Amino acid sequence: MAEPSTASRPAAAAAAARAGATAVAHPNIALIKYWGKSDERLFLPRTDSLSMTLDVFPTTTRVTVDAGAAQDTVVFDGRLAGGERLRRITAFLDLVRRQAGRAERAVVVTRNAGPTGAGLASSASGFAALALAAAGAYGLAPDARALSRLARRGSGSASRSVFGGFALWHAGADADSFAEPVPVAGSLEPALVVAVVDAGPKALSSREAMRRTVATSPLYEPWARSSGQDLVEIRAALGRGDLAAAGEIAERNALGMHATMLAARPAVRYFRPASLTVLDRVAALRQGGVGAWATMDAGPNVKVLCHRADSAVVAAALREAAPGAAVHVAGPGPGARLLDGAGR
Repeated sequence: MAEPSTASRPAAAAAAARAGATAVAHPNIALIKYWGKSDERLFLPRTDSLSMTLDVFPTTTRVTVDAGAAQDTVVFDGRLAGGERLRRITAFLDLVRRQAGRAERAVVVTRNAGPTGAGLASSASGFAALALAAAGAYGLAPDARALSRLARRGSGSASRSVFGGFALWHAGADADSFAEPVPVAGSLEPALVVAVVDAGPKALSSREAMRRTVATSPLYEPWARSSGQDLVEIRAALGRGDLAAAGEIAERNALGMHATMLAARPAVRYFRPASLTVLDRVAALRQGGVGAWATMDAGPNVKVLCHRADSAVVAAALREAAPGAAVHVAGPGPGARLLDGAGR
């Protein structure tokens, strides 16, 4: 191949210095919860967890390497980011740069389709998308397991958003803590109805709430032990296509997690009055013969697992129970993926 002409070399060098990649990832909702870290620096969880990736609220992130920049620039939902958000993203990019053996700074442009910081797993989709886009921009080509481990270093639950459908995140040492797909019965047709009763940011971050719960709640260790058995049972239920059993396990696991937070000192309470109203309506749906089971993460919003065929009925019931809530119906979503220049 002929060498580029002298006139074209500056343009070629500039293009190489501004290599970029765009990725999209979706949030996941844990049915068996992750709550508490064994190592905060490495984002290692105290327990295994299992989730369903959703087909709503994606995060789209572009990372462009800029060899002439003195520092990283982050544009988050159309606004220049600073403070803790910029610090976390820069620290993550530093990790990617160390793995790639490179030092150039980057421009990150990211946008969430759903609420940020409201207990809807925006950090999971955000860091899964960032991990894939940054790896592409800096010339890394991790396999799925390595990408999951990388995403974990930004946000633990991001390790699961690397995968579509259901995923299991293993606790353990750094090399052993990654997510992988969970096989489910082909007859399983789940939906997750999301009731956003409060889309605002949380007053207490998940990170601080975890620290307080682990350090002070007398209920934490019993819940962590029971969560291991919940995981065994829900995997068996999903494998045989028993959504009712899986839903019962998911609901008790989530309410148990919130009980550990309520027992922390001082208590961590994410429930709002509308959260309790929705939980009551879910119980009423079951009493009326509609299979519906609630789960909640570190926030006031309620997610309801149900059969896809019942999702419209469940959504209507939640809208009636919480008139001010935004209600979304989600199915199992795809794993993280790179987009080409045309957005495909």
